Amino acid sequence: MIRLKDAFKLIGVSIIACCAVFVCTLFMNYNIDIARIKELVTDGSKMAFYNAQVLNGKVSCTVSGLCLLLTSVVMLCFYIKHYIDIHKKELGILKALGYPNIKIARKFAVFGLSVFSGTALGFFSAFALLPKFYYVMNEDKILPEVPLYFNFILAFYLVILPTLLFSFLAVVYSYIKLKRPALELLSGESEYSVKKKKPHKQKETEITFLQELKKCTVINRPALIFFIAFASFCYSAMTQMSMSMDDLASPMMAAIIIIIGFVLAFTTLFLAVTTVINANTKQISIMKVFGYTFHECSNAILNGYRSIAYAGFVVGTIYQYILLKIMVGVFASTMENIPEYDFDVKAFMIVLVTFILIYEAIMYVYSSRIKKISIKEIMLE
Repeated sequence: MIRLKDAFKLIGVSIIACCAVFVCTLFMNYNIDIARIKELVTDGSKMAFYNAQVLNGKVSCTVSGLCLLLTSVVMLCFYIKHYIDIHKKELGILKALGYPNIKIARKFAVFGLSVFSGTALGFFSAFALLPKFYYVMNEDKILPEVPLYFNFILAFYLVILPTLLFSFLAVVYSYIKLKRPALELLSGESEYSVKKKKPHKQKETEITFLQELKKCTVINRPALIFFIAFASFCYSAMTQMSMSMDDLASPMMAAIIIIIGFVLAFTTLFLAVTTVINANTKQISIMKVFGYTFHECSNAILNGYRSIAYAGFVVGTIYQYILLKIMVGVFASTMENIPEYDFDVKAFMIVLVTFILIYEAIMYVYSSRIKKISIKEIMLE
């Protein structure tokens, strides 16, 4: 039931893994190779430049690697849970036939191939760019020429090891999610028990059905809250950072940052919004039958995430400012003629306006899918 092609449906995990390994390969390979010329650096100012570049590589790998690793783990768990949810009856039949949980869970190891495809692509793409990257890092010839080597140890740590770890994580997480009675899976009941609220005095003003639906749509899927907030965070942080790096880094670095930011933002936002609509197809169909308009359906299903998206944008703005402030401070303490960094109001306004336009346009395009949902979709089940 869990086939090889199912692993490649996790395109979001592959893209995020690719971005993480791409950045880490650039800086980690450079840090390994630059260590080979350390003995040739004897001048004090050159040694300061050397130390600053090594520190820059460590900080870049740590910040981007850990952030994207966390996102990949959350996304992988989300995909596995989603797969189990839509195949409850089939999995319930297997359990009813006597298949143990661990035997079924072992099949989920195939999802590790999505990580392998992403890490391999990111690793070899980075190596294709490394000659240009080495030139840009030492463009002023402050240090001796840094030789470029293919470090096999990086292939193990950035491609093979993540694949094995994510395959193991997929098996463990799916095993935990499968520890449910077969009858519960066959009936399609939720694994979560709803706690009944204690009776209380009725308030004068009660929330309407649409308000309740909007609230439940957001609360019942915390993973989607993370994805939408992360998409806004990536767009805000990466775009503002690239626009503020005119005097702090090369155009190539700014281009890499903004491309990765765009890829991560649109990938996670696409995943989140598509899942929201697909998960609420039945509700939308029934609402349309009972006379609710397109705008009312769209408002109840999608608009609850708007505040989360803008909160992610604010966090991304704060994050990029603090990160650049720290990085400039580190370089200023070791090198001369480093320009002082202040918050770029112009970049913030440009990014904010474009974010509002892009986010609202995406929400409008996806909300148009609601018009195509009919009662026939739930009648055929």
